[in-house]
Amino acid sequence: MIDGVIIKQLRQIPDERGKIMHMLRCDDPMFEKFGEIYFATAYPGVIKGWHLHRRQTQNYAVVYGMIKLVLYDNREGSPTKGELQEIFMGEDNYILVRIPPMIINGWKCIGTKTAIVANCATEPHDPTEMERIPPFDPSIPYNWDIVFK
Repeated sequence: MIDGVIIKQLRQIPDERGKIMHMLRCDDPMFEKFGEIYFATAYPGVIKGWHLHRRQTQNYAVVYGMIKLVLYDNREGSPTKGELQEIFMGEDNYILVRIPPMIINGWKCIGTKTAIVANCATEPHDPTEMERIPPFDPSIPYNWDIVFK
């Protein structure tokens, strides 16, 4: 587990009409502050990443489909510097993942459906506070291929 990353199981309340999918409340210990909420989609097999936010904390939940979220800690002085973390999340594992600033992250849509990812970020989008890194950048020791076991 990368230092500062928090994973919380989320609640779904189904009934005959559909369901409620909880994500984040202002009285939740994980809540820091509100910047913006947005939704991102990806088609099966598409990789979104890498991203590095300097100030923004991200709170991800996948409301439809499945993703493989990958985190890489490249922070100087971090007890988990150099570590990778894979998190499979979505309909089959409905969780909230809190990603602190300076953690490199990216995700890949897995399965056969388009994924819809919700992000409740602590800052409004500001392209000057983030860095985009190509998904196959050799400075990040990660292979996005499926690992057959």
